[in-house]
Amino acid sequence: MNTGKDYLLTLLKDEADVFTALFEAKKLKEKYFGDFIETCSILNTKSGRCPSDCKFCAQSKSWPTKINAYPLLEEDKILAAAEEAQKAGIDRFSLVTSGVKPSRQEFKQILNVIETIKERLPGLKLCASLGQLTTEELKALKEAGLSRYHHNLETAESFYPYVCTTQQWRDRLKTAERVKEVGLSLCCGGIFGLGETAQQVIEFAETLQKLAPDSVPVNFLHPIPGTPLENASFLSPRKALAILAVLRFMLPDKAIRVCGGREHNLRDLQVFLLWPANALMVGNYLTTSGRMLTDDSQMIKDMGLKSSLVI
Repeated sequence: MNTGKDYLLTLLKDEADVFTALFEAKKLKEKYFGDFIETCSILNTKSGRCPSDCKFCAQSKSWPTKINAYPLLEEDKILAAAEEAQKAGIDRFSLVTSGVKPSRQEFKQILNVIETIKERLPGLKLCASLGQLTTEELKALKEAGLSRYHHNLETAESFYPYVCTTQQWRDRLKTAERVKEVGLSLCCGGIFGLGETAQQVIEFAETLQKLAPDSVPVNFLHPIPGTPLENASFLSPRKALAILAVLRFMLPDKAIRVCGGREHNLRDLQVFLLWPANALMVGNYLTTSGRMLTDDSQMIKDMGLKSSLVI
């Protein structure tokens, strides 16, 4: 199958060949990842009051959204969530904090809780998404027991100024590069359905090709009331699936991880995301609810695939 740039652009623009493309993407996914679907879950460890003005984000203090904002959670609540994830058979558990980066005191608390989780739950793969950190901070996370760090570029560099004005795209890229430099596994992707063009989807994927993260989280916009994109409607289920196929073609040996917005955007076609994707975020997201674990576990089984979920 010809998967050159012209074909990928056509696929993104009219979606006419989407199911043929998905089947080819499925074969490519199976070549590198077999029939196993890795799962991960996140904990919104610090919510809201973010100084950034990302147009899609309910946690920005710039937008009049109705979310539950709170400071860094107590250690016992974080440990309880990690234990629950491991009990459910979830492969990876990630701590996520709002804001550009944690304070010095917050970072110290996070290091302590990571050390405790690794001591009590040694089999749980631990990740974190804490914003733009220095090389020294990333090294400290690695020494504490973190295996993977998540930091999204969000979108193509050419489209980014439309999305956010308070953080620079190049600063995001530098953070992602530092993650690799210190020897942590990198999880880096973004969000689609913000109004980006087909060319910008390709541009973004080309950037990810050069960066070569181990895992590429794929979010689809779930419009939140109060944000500038509350009335956005740029995606259809077929368009979302076309984006996943394009990412698999351009990043054949990287984990494609479908995350927030899949329920809202894929609707009854959600099962087909398991053809190009080999990883799935399960449970709730940062400010929106996800599906029941039993539903995702059954979906994986119904497609003849395997996971570690024990629900």
